[in-house]
Amino acid sequence: MPLELGIWRIDQSVKQMEFIALDLESRLQDILANDISIADPNLMVIGREVKTVFDKRIDLLTINRDGNLVVIELKRDKTPRDIVAQILEYGAWVRELEDDDIARVFDDYQKKHHPERAGDSIDKAFCEHFGISQIPDQLNENHELVIVASHLDVSTERIVQYLADEYDVHINAVFFRVFKDDDREYLSRAWLREPGMTGSAKPVCKKGEWKGEWNGEYYVSFGTDDGSKRNWAEASKYGFICAGGGAWYSNTLSLLEPGARIWVNIPGTGYVGVGEVTDSVVPVDNFQVENGNGQVVPITTLPLDAAEMTKVTDNPDKAEHLVRVKWIKTVSVSDAIKEKGFFGNQNSVARPTAAKWDHTVERLKKRFDVK
Repeated sequence: MPLELGIWRIDQSVKQMEFIALDLESRLQDILANDISIADPNLMVIGREVKTVFDKRIDLLTINRDGNLVVIELKRDKTPRDIVAQILEYGAWVRELEDDDIARVFDDYQKKHHPERAGDSIDKAFCEHFGISQIPDQLNENHELVIVASHLDVSTERIVQYLADEYDVHINAVFFRVFKDDDREYLSRAWLREPGMTGSAKPVCKKGEWKGEWNGEYYVSFGTDDGSKRNWAEASKYGFICAGGGAWYSNTLSLLEPGARIWVNIPGTGYVGVGEVTDSVVPVDNFQVENGNGQVVPITTLPLDAAEMTKVTDNPDKAEHLVRVKWIKTVSVSDAIKEKGFFGNQNSVARPTAAKWDHTVERLKKRFDVK
């Protein structure tokens, strides 16, 4: 179950912040609609009060960096049976949405809630929001369901855990609480299941797609190769993969242990390398490399193009984290391998069980000429 949160102010003395039992759920939709990153920085809102064919309305419909839909539904005063049944019903509807349906939902949302941007296409908005150059070729290959509440009862937790563990339903729950410090209010968040780890272990499959056992090969997303933050040429030269900007992004690197084989994808660009992990994840300031003169030095001392990556921060969660890799084969970004039907995922590291991953690995073995 999620951790119970307490907040203390520690300036001149230690003072516990007061928990206030406001009608938070009446405010949460507005809060999340205005800034969905409070729940998940990998999401973009594309619909609010979205009407389904069942004549019911989804509180918030979002899309993640992979182009997969995520239903956000507030529990409010619904019973555990009602909220779970309702969000599963929404999942059944969302599952069938095609690219043109998603575009229409987004257009309606823009016209109603952001008329100043009503002329923007979902392609443009998606790329600007996530800082990438191209929207995924296929949208809604998978979908996720998230229950939002100011508190979670034991029954809802138990049902969500059961569906996720026993039936691989990609369902989660998150609760928010408000704490008060004099005239200031603070919002806290806790997830029932770790979002990145849950999705990476058992990604849900689209209709008709076979799911089997994990094939032992790890998927790695290198993120966007923007030069200043991450540079694939330098990663291949010095032997590492990386993730950072928050524990949300770097946590899944801990899945990798020495001996693991990884296939590296730059989302929107293609696969650029295959290698074997040689060391566990470390913060960037603990990662050492040879400087070209026979000396082993911290990577933070090198004049890298990806200068933003090597910046040391006072917040360890925000720091870039690196995993050492012995490359079997790499290609340049301009020669990245991309084919229709290849697997993609927003998590920095994943252990996919979908048939698409088996297909991707077999094709990559041929394209990279490795066994």
